[in-house]
Amino acid sequence: MTTLRSFDPASGDLVWEGGIANAAAVSAALLHARKAFPGWAALPVAARVEAARRYQAVLEARKDAIAEVISRETGKPLWETRAELASMIGKVGLSIAAQAERAGEKRSGMPFGQAVLRHRPHGVMAVLGPFNFPGHLPNGHIVPALLAGNTVVFKPSEMTPATGAAMADAWAEAGLPAGVFQILQGPRETGEALVSGPIDGLLFTGSAGAGAHFRRAFADRPDVILALELGGNNPLVAWDGDVEEAASVVVQSAFVTTGQRCSCARRLIVPDNAFGTALVEAVAKAAERLLIGAWNDTPEPYMGPLVSEAAAAGARARFDGLVERGARIIRPFTGIEGRSAAFVTPAMLDVTGAFVPDEEIFAPVLQVCRVPDFDAAIRAANNTRFGLSAGLVSGDDALWDRFLGECRAGVVNRNRPTTGAAGSMPFGGLGESGNHRPSAYYAADYCAYPVASFEAASAQGNAAALAGKLRG
Repeated sequence: MTTLRSFDPASGDLVWEGGIANAAAVSAALLHARKAFPGWAALPVAARVEAARRYQAVLEARKDAIAEVISRETGKPLWETRAELASMIGKVGLSIAAQAERAGEKRSGMPFGQAVLRHRPHGVMAVLGPFNFPGHLPNGHIVPALLAGNTVVFKPSEMTPATGAAMADAWAEAGLPAGVFQILQGPRETGEALVSGPIDGLLFTGSAGAGAHFRRAFADRPDVILALELGGNNPLVAWDGDVEEAASVVVQSAFVTTGQRCSCARRLIVPDNAFGTALVEAVAKAAERLLIGAWNDTPEPYMGPLVSEAAAAGARARFDGLVERGARIIRPFTGIEGRSAAFVTPAMLDVTGAFVPDEEIFAPVLQVCRVPDFDAAIRAANNTRFGLSAGLVSGDDALWDRFLGECRAGVVNRNRPTTGAAGSMPFGGLGESGNHRPSAYYAADYCAYPVASFEAASAQGNAAALAGKLRG
């Protein structure tokens, strides 16, 4: 295969077509990035900040066009992709603030002179992007990496090359020096060539399976910084309160972006009582009313298709597997008549008492578990090898304090969707949801390493300090 293509999952129309970077092209890009690194790293931070500001201005000027590209390539409604562009634009200012706060320079006086903390870039950073937020998520790695003084080689998801190309065009318009930011288009083999090359860091957002592969692959490469932002089998405990309000939190947690967010709620944990029963019924009714359609439909839909027909087929097989294991269907997982096979309906299963695998289904599939008490709810929430996001719906402050203290996740929300996260805070998880290198505001931490120095204007005084400790 020498040509890469992407298609609109709603219509099947061709969106992008271009050449694939082979192993030789990857090697050339890495060499170019290595040569560009010293000059870029030596620039004053203010110069790199100015370049990022120019990129931000290009995104602002092209936001409508890039949002449409993302919608065409992913199937996401325009309201979602416009929000994604807003996050990309806002990321620049947040990254500049984080760079100054978490990776800047600090000086403190000492009797002999001063102690100085500085941060230095790692070198050549490889960034692998996902398909679900093909602009925002890689942007969250690229901007802080460049601000820190690294050079970047970016491979977008093979599902979303047009979005990657639009980002590369924006950086080119910003006027970066040659070799500082490069894009490589291609399938998995292109990514494999990139990460096996002479890089100083891999910044990856994607599946837990791929993250496990990278942990093994880099076990003997401690010189390479590895930042993994992975998925999760996220719990949402809905315990009390207004049923309709609670149902809205559940629906937005489970079905936004057609379930294709790593922070979506996959497991709904409810009390085995009248409230729990009423809530599950309310969620099912609300899910039935959700508007599903193409990104350019009128009225604008809440959910679009999954990213591909293959993704839909895979999710349907996982759903059927849960039913075979004893799960009871509350809402079926079906296609939509007259639409492409990438379109699916939001599904719900009651898995109470069934033995189901601890796996993320990257689709609008919600598993309901009924428990007798809050102790059991916390145990169920923590019964996962993941730990990305979690949520509690409750008006009881004491329950919130318990949940916050005992739930193992990196993002823990109360009476808000599990998908809610701020760029001004860290984003990442525990267990197989990451490797303790959260992104968002904390991305500055993995894009530079600290250098601590004791400094004096001369060596005067060292001999006198040693004199009393010498014989004769």
